[in-house]
Amino acid sequence: MSFDEAEVGELLHQRGWRKVFSVTEMAGAWDQLVTTVEHGYEDTVEEYSNDLYCRNWLHLAWPLLNEHTVLIWTARIKELDGRFVAAPVDDDGHALGQFHRIPDPAMWWWRRHPRVLAGDLGRSLRGAGATGINHP
Repeated sequence: MSFDEAEVGELLHQRGWRKVFSVTEMAGAWDQLVTTVEHGYEDTVEEYSNDLYCRNWLHLAWPLLNEHTVLIWTARIKELDGRFVAAPVDDDGHALGQFHRIPDPAMWWWRRHPRVLAGDLGRSLRGAGATGINHP
């Protein structure tokens, strides 16, 4: 069974998401996070973990969405995923896992940390053994 975007937002809200999100909203949040990670994410490890949840929402929504919505958004999400794969370091979740439980293995974005170790996040991840480029 597949649902339109509004129905999926409502269904995920009923499953515990804090509000009814849309694909547009969560794809925009993913885009913003990817761009920030490319330039050096400076906020806290808690904020970074929280920001990653936008990709979780997309992951959970995808199998529920109707074919039309998936067709419209797939290329954009794949492009953002590709940029995210290129921007961080894959450490199988070692550094981030010291601060947050790493979810389902299919959620690969949790197993990566920014290559540019900047601000509070950079300090926390370096302290957890992360390697990358130190931001000036």
